[in-house]
Amino acid sequence: MRILLTNDDGINAPGLEALEAIATELAGPGGEVWTVAPAFEQSGVAHCISYVHPTLIARLGPRRYAAEGSPADCVLAAIADVLKGNPPDLVLSGVNRGNNSGENVMYSGTIGGAMEAALQGLPAIALSQYMGERTSELDDPFEGARVHGPGLIRQLLDHGDWTSDEDFRLFYNINFPPCDAASVKGVRVAPQGRRHGVRFEVEPYHAPNGRRFMWIMGGSQTAPATPGSDVDANMQDYISVTPMRPDLTCHASLAALRDALEQG
Repeated sequence: MRILLTNDDGINAPGLEALEAIATELAGPGGEVWTVAPAFEQSGVAHCISYVHPTLIARLGPRRYAAEGSPADCVLAAIADVLKGNPPDLVLSGVNRGNNSGENVMYSGTIGGAMEAALQGLPAIALSQYMGERTSELDDPFEGARVHGPGLIRQLLDHGDWTSDEDFRLFYNINFPPCDAASVKGVRVAPQGRRHGVRFEVEPYHAPNGRRFMWIMGGSQTAPATPGSDVDANMQDYISVTPMRPDLTCHASLAALRDALEQG
């Protein structure tokens, strides 16, 4: 199996090292693991692409590249340049330092990398490790992902919906809970949720030279969330798996809106 790795925390992130270990186990002795990851941290860029300026890409070692762009740029660079003519069998994005469940999905560069792979017709999975007080006490805060990741990905490859004849191919979002590997209770297939009362905010800041800047501030990651959702599962020490597609249409609203707006 040929596996492509990317992330949004950057080429030197410890989560990427954890993903490399997961991918190496999955690929097996005869497989290949390729990495094309951002040269610098790209958290919060979502599905951004560098459309108006070129992206520098550098080979750092065998099957290892860094690009001065977003995770989606990295996937495009891998397909169109690094692995041109030999596309990967699977794209893994992560392991993100911090969760990408709930509303975080909409901002996540980790999700953006997996989404771009899906748009390119490739099987893709995003992986994130929820962080908290219990993971901060671990020698390896990515322990849950390392231990449970390979087996869960194998299950997804065997049982997930990987059909490619749809307009929008599915990809999968995995979030490991904020606990040690032994405390993980199992897996829950769950929809994307929403933390109640949590919003991103802006905190103004004045530099010593008098210029005004802003810091973007995130909200509580432990706030109560939609029951049965990905966040809810993670907070109960379950791994969440969410099937996703790059289609923001609210299909449940289409019929009523057509009736109201397409008269005559």
